[in-house]
Formats: sequence, C-alpha cells, structure tokens
Amino acid sequence: MDSRVSIYLKRANNEFVLAEMLFKISGDDEKKLVLGVNKEETFYSAVISHCYYSIFYAAKAYLISKNIAIKSKQGEHQQVYFEFKKLVKQGIISEEMLKIYEDIKERAEALLEILKKEKDKRTDFTYETIAQANIPPASESLSNSKTFNKIIKELMSIQ
Repeated sequence: MDSRVSIYLKRANNEFVLAEMLFKISGDDEKKLVLGVNKEETFYSAVISHCYYSIFYAAKAYLISKNIAIKSKQGEHQQVYFEFKKLVKQGIISEEMLKIYEDIKERAEALLEILKKEKDKRTDFTYETIAQANIPPASESLSNSKTFNKIIKELMSIQ
C-alpha cells in the first residue's frame, strides 16, 4: 500500500476517534471534571467538524489508491469532492457514499456560517441552545463517518 494512502487512512481514523471522544466528553460531567473542563462546555460542533475531516481523509486515501492525483493544496477539498463524485458517476462508488460525503460537507460549511454570524454573540442562552441543538447532527455525523470509513476500507480490501 502507498504510504500516502496509509497516512490518510490513519488521519481519517484519528479524526473519527477524536470525534467519538469529544461526543462522549460533551455528555459526561464526570469526564469533564477529570479533564478540568467546565461542565457547561460541549464539543458537538467539533464532532461534526472532525467527522467531516475523517470522511475527507478517507476519500482522499481512496483517490490516491486509484492513482487519482490531487493537484494542489489550494482548493484541495473541492478537488477531492469532485474527483470522488466522478467515481460515483462512473458507478465505481455508490450514490449513498456521495450522499454521506455531501451531508457532512454541508454540516461543516453550516458550522462555518454559524461562526461567521455568531462570533460576537457570547450569551449563555445562545451558547447552550446552539450546543444542545448540535447533539442530533453530531450523533448522525458520527454514524455517517463510521459507515463511510468502513465502506472505503472494504473498497480498498482493508479491514
């Protein structure tokens, strides 16, 4: 296996493991206490972000394994997405895989939009409302990321 493929698969796994840990910590006051984290803190938005990166790195590893070059760092996320989409259109990868990729990509972009709009708002009410509202999408992102990575590994015949 190409060392770059291995590196990106490891990065995909690390992002997923981190997302799982952050999800667990967010809902566990005892873990927060041990880690010295304020019990009102949650990391659900970060879970979504890390799940996106897990999927991104898995897709990139798959593309590299198929000798599909990603030309530059500038616009790399778009290049990976469009190359991945081409494989779906060719019937090499299922439509469901693209749907998972697009869904997590949209969530990550929505978080950036929220950040832009809300960066100056720091009230406790807004903070808690946003954090708790992110539990269902964060949970779904974890599930989607796990599924995506599993299928990528199967496509690459890696267990």
